[in-house]
Amino acid sequence: MGIWLNQSSIDGFILLGIFSHSQTDLVLFSAVMMVFMVALCGNVLLISLIYIDPRLHTPMYFFLSQLSLMDLMLVCNIVPKMAVNFLSGRKSISFVGCGIQIGFFVSLVGSEGLLLGLMAYDRYVAISHPLHYPVLMSQRVCLQIAGSSWAFGILDGMIQMVAAMNLPYCGSRTLDHFFCEVTALLKLACANTSLFDTLLFACCVFMLFLPFSIIVASYARILGAVLHMRSVQARKKALATCSSHLTAVSLFYGAAMFIYLRPKRHRVPSHDKVVSMFYTVLTPMLNPLIYSLRNREVIGALRKGLGHCRIDSQH
Repeated sequence: MGIWLNQSSIDGFILLGIFSHSQTDLVLFSAVMMVFMVALCGNVLLISLIYIDPRLHTPMYFFLSQLSLMDLMLVCNIVPKMAVNFLSGRKSISFVGCGIQIGFFVSLVGSEGLLLGLMAYDRYVAISHPLHYPVLMSQRVCLQIAGSSWAFGILDGMIQMVAAMNLPYCGSRTLDHFFCEVTALLKLACANTSLFDTLLFACCVFMLFLPFSIIVASYARILGAVLHMRSVQARKKALATCSSHLTAVSLFYGAAMFIYLRPKRHRVPSHDKVVSMFYTVLTPMLNPLIYSLRNREVIGALRKGLGHCRIDSQH
């Protein structure tokens, strides 16, 4: 049955959401909206600082600007629709809107996972081969790394979006989630989804374990290089440059693996919704804070920017 011939393609879907209208959930919703605003402002500020300040025109900050762009698009793909549904009480999403949300979500999560993996390689080159770093991480290489992250993520998103939208949905239209998430949507399909389940698992394994293996291999080499350093100060500096990236990796991969690599029988919708909220809203807020508060160059660029603002206001 084609995508335009089933009932849900006409009516769309109902998103149950994560909040009720109880007093506690109203407080939680307000907290999520505050986190959303911080994520929005933090990522826009970080991208602006990296673009404006010449001292931040290095491979690491170029990758960080791409990470912030992905986080920015991710929260804007999920939170505004969730907020409109909660405040209006409608809880609906069109069939096309659902497909677009799936495409963007899978593309951005996939791209971010790959970029985090390749950022580990950047840290390995910076610490293990500092003299060759400008050559090994040239502008061309940086563009290839960022471009390949975006390309593979978008390809993954397109595959899952097209496959999900071509399934027939002729029964219940109620999604037990706060956005159109593929695994939640599959439960509504009135067809055998075993082939799609296999495809989804294969995509998740590739998009999670490929970059994760790069991260493990890179940090194993970094640890070896750090242990061979004679200077304690040099060791501390090397580990400090990696700590922010490791924190971001732990937050992202911990949540993603919990959701997508668990057996079906262990999946509980309420747990999935909470963890999804963690890495679709909370992680995009934490990433700019993690990278800015623990980074002297970013804090320096921020102070410089604030100094210019003060001078301009005085004139």
